Amino acid sequence: EYDGERNSEGERHGRGKARLPNGDTYDGEYEHGFRSGQGTYRFRNGACYTGKYLQNKKHGQGIFFYPDGSKYEGDWVNDQRHGYGVYTYANGDTYTGEWFNHNRHGQGTYVYKDTGAIYIGGWVNGNQEGEAELIYLNHRFKGKFLNGNPVGRGKYVFDTGCEQHGEYIQSEQDKGEVEEEEEPSLLVAPKWKASEITSLTLWTPHEENPPSPREVSVVVAAAAEAVEEREA
Repeated sequence: EYDGERNSEGERHGRGKARLPNGDTYDGEYEHGFRSGQGTYRFRNGACYTGKYLQNKKHGQGIFFYPDGSKYEGDWVNDQRHGYGVYTYANGDTYTGEWFNHNRHGQGTYVYKDTGAIYIGGWVNGNQEGEAELIYLNHRFKGKFLNGNPVGRGKYVFDTGCEQHGEYIQSEQDKGEVEEEEEPSLLVAPKWKASEITSLTLWTPHEENPPSPREVSVVVAAAAEAVEEREA
């Protein structure tokens, strides 16, 4: 059922309200029978979209509220999240960045609500991939990611004033006595292998001499302990 403006051809054209056969409702603008322009579409399952339409499809700026409490605010193209937008997840995490064909894709920032950690870097088809920086409360990791995991060479930078260089290596799984028909796990988290620790700045113009090796060793110990805590 439809209540609103029509053009001379009898098409829905202008402002109008409609109730669809499936129970969804739309309140907004029409052009030649299509939802086009600004409007609000309420789904029977509790979801709601408010934003731009083009020929019945979400297209342009809009906000989508999902049934689980999450929401997306940003660009839409041809009914898909595409362009730049902010997604707030049901658990409080947020992603701010580029989208392509409904997926996180390009450059973006993901904030983990529970830990306060922040991922800033590349995304490919929804997964963390490419050059990135993962920031924690008292240290950060700079390196590359693949399928959501760090991979290859990188470094940890600590607030204590040092850097731990190394690489993430795909560890071999200890299969042990495995039944023949039992499939080994394909997903094994890569292990961090440290190679060297260096100071961020060994000295400053205000100091006559750089710190002694003993002073640097204290910083090194603190760095190693922080990495062990993260892997625990």
